[in-house]
Amino acid sequence: MSVTKYSRQREAIKEYLAHTKEHPTADMVYMQIRKIYPNISLGTVYRNLNFLADKGEVQKIDCQDGSIRFDGKAEPHYHFLCKNCGCVKDLEMESIDHINEIANANFSGKIEGHITYFYGKCPECCED
Repeated sequence: MSVTKYSRQREAIKEYLAHTKEHPTADMVYMQIRKIYPNISLGTVYRNLNFLADKGEVQKIDCQDGSIRFDGKAEPHYHFLCKNCGCVKDLEMESIDHINEIANANFSGKIEGHITYFYGKCPECCED
């Protein structure tokens, strides 16, 4: 079993994501982390975000418009994507994990999980 080397930059990225309600892109994370580590490269931010996502410490959100967002809230939860302004918001709702059983009912393999995104217009865009 390999041991992951500690990285102050990776910890700063994880800490930033843990304390923001936003769901930033890698570029947005880079701009924030550069304030602490001015010499950090965008490539380092990308590698660390992907590493953290692969380890299950952050979530990677495919926004269907070609952009990827990151969420420091690693436990399973649902997201809303605004088709108008592109914002990503956490949805506070009861689990719908029972859909795994529904999907398994007519599938010869084994469903182990799901990713569900809700989309439409956010409250701010509905006001326009």
